[in-house]
Amino acid sequence: MFRKTKSFLVLTFILTAALLTVACGAKPNNTEQEVSPTPTPSTTAGPAKGDFLIGVIPASGTSNMKTGADKLAAILSEKLGRNVKAEVYPDYNGVVEAMGAGKVQMAYLGPLTYVEAHERYDVKAIATVLVSGQPFYYSYMIAHKDSPYNSFDDIKANAANIRFAFGDISSTSGSLVPGIALKKAELFKSQQDSKFKSITYTGAHDATALAVQNKTQDVGAIDSAIFDNLVKNGKIDGSQFKIIWKSEQLFQYPFAVEKTVPEADIKKIQEAMFAITDKDILSAFNGASAFTAAKNEDYAAIRQAAIEDSRVKPKQ
Repeated sequence: MFRKTKSFLVLTFILTAALLTVACGAKPNNTEQEVSPTPTPSTTAGPAKGDFLIGVIPASGTSNMKTGADKLAAILSEKLGRNVKAEVYPDYNGVVEAMGAGKVQMAYLGPLTYVEAHERYDVKAIATVLVSGQPFYYSYMIAHKDSPYNSFDDIKANAANIRFAFGDISSTSGSLVPGIALKKAELFKSQQDSKFKSITYTGAHDATALAVQNKTQDVGAIDSAIFDNLVKNGKIDGSQFKIIWKSEQLFQYPFAVEKTVPEADIKKIQEAMFAITDKDILSAFNGASAFTAAKNEDYAAIRQAAIEDSRVKPKQ
């Protein structure tokens, strides 16, 4: 009896010890799945306020415009309390498309590109440049001083011998306005259909001026304010040119914002810009003497010219 009891106790002890060992060494069923840590404030907070981007048309020398645009961006960054960046685009239409795609919130545009952007994307003019205190400029047709051409009548009489240079195809003074004058004179319909020896689009006003100065083009269409600024800064030799045609007054280039920009930010931008006296900034934008307010109605004449030239469609 004693032997059986003792054997039973030993067996019970062994089984109990084994069960305790298994119980202590085993893991719960769910321990193979990692438990995510508690999210920190940095992972649950909303995204930081994005950059405010400025697009700039390549109206004149890119490096000069880039310097001025970057300095303007720094001033607006401080005023708006957010990071502001500026980019000079390779062509006029690229800035319009960037605004339409929401890639830039503010842009420096030519009057024609502004009209196109306003019609397509409802952007809003908020500022423009003053040159010698005036918000106006002209389209010039320029020739080399040694050229035999001295007037628009000379252009008409000698078109077959003239290599004519426009700027960017979307430029107001470098394409739209002089193009309309030439169309009315029945000298020009398109690059492929004209009475000129050749038609070239240089892409920028400074390129047009240099082409005429170097006699690779005979007559060029150019922005008067940019022409004067190129002469002033020694980029071209003013003594090598003559102005042989001048348009009516054109309202200066606008700064425009996309429709999502709050009115409070627009006021801050205007306040900052109207106070600017930095020569690097002013010189970059058509050789401005200052910035002033602008509105959509200021560009009604340009819009009408764009309709006349089938650049935009009239509203029904």
